[in-house]
Amino acid sequence: MVSIGNFDGVHRGHQLMIQTLVQHARTHNVPAIVFTFDPHPIHLLRPEHAPPELMTIEQRAEVLESLGVDCVIAYPTDQTLLNLTAEEFFQQVLCDQLQARGMVEGPNFYFGKNRAGDVTLLGQLCEQAGMFFEVVEPTVCGSRMISSSEVRKSIQEGDLGEANDMLGRLYQIEGTVDHGAERGRQLGFPTANLTGIKTLIPADGVYCGIGVIDGQQYPAAIHIGGNPTFQQEETKVEVHLIGFSGEIYGQKLQVQFLEQLRGTQTFADAEALKSQLQIDVESAKKLASQWIDLQ
Repeated sequence: MVSIGNFDGVHRGHQLMIQTLVQHARTHNVPAIVFTFDPHPIHLLRPEHAPPELMTIEQRAEVLESLGVDCVIAYPTDQTLLNLTAEEFFQQVLCDQLQARGMVEGPNFYFGKNRAGDVTLLGQLCEQAGMFFEVVEPTVCGSRMISSSEVRKSIQEGDLGEANDMLGRLYQIEGTVDHGAERGRQLGFPTANLTGIKTLIPADGVYCGIGVIDGQQYPAAIHIGGNPTFQQEETKVEVHLIGFSGEIYGQKLQVQFLEQLRGTQTFADAEALKSQLQIDVESAKKLASQWIDLQ
């Protein structure tokens, strides 16, 4: 039983689709397989329009497998694959290579060269091949149909609460702790400066969240952006782990976002900034601690 798609973010709509896939796979006593592309075809066809990813391919595979998927195939995208017509893709990939017994897809699924194939054609091809086929309707959050694009839009606007609602879990990024200017340490709020982040970074501002290092969770106050108080324009991701002490340079740090506390501000001097940081850290500690306690 196969589902094909990008599954970026593995949001609640994806989760319903995967739940349906796994149920049918168990009923038919066959593996539940997710077939995705690496990289996404848009990177080859229109690289200038490629959106930033919500998850790495490894993170997607981990979440999909936690939902009961037996195998995640990250198919290497090349021009040969993109030149296949819809019918050729169905025959060569689904029938010949995967020997699929059935398919589960969303209504906005397109396949084949120039996205010529849709779910109507896919249903016809499955019927001709004697395959099971089901279309899972979109999932709605409030007035919005959940999609990776909508999740991405909310994150880019700094609305992490809305993004988390659509994802069904906290949005997270991961990076390596590097040396920064150490202004936070001088102000009494040492921060971990994150580099090498491969996924979408939220809008500039101050956030409360949870930092995870070596499997241990800590309430976190996160600053994203430049530092106008000190005339620094370079965008940085700085994480203050509340209650943590120790050196973590060179280590991987995962950051989960709860909500934005405020936008980026310019302060009159270091003391004014320090006073606001105290408020930010207290707010982050209160909100994140409650979340951690509920888990």
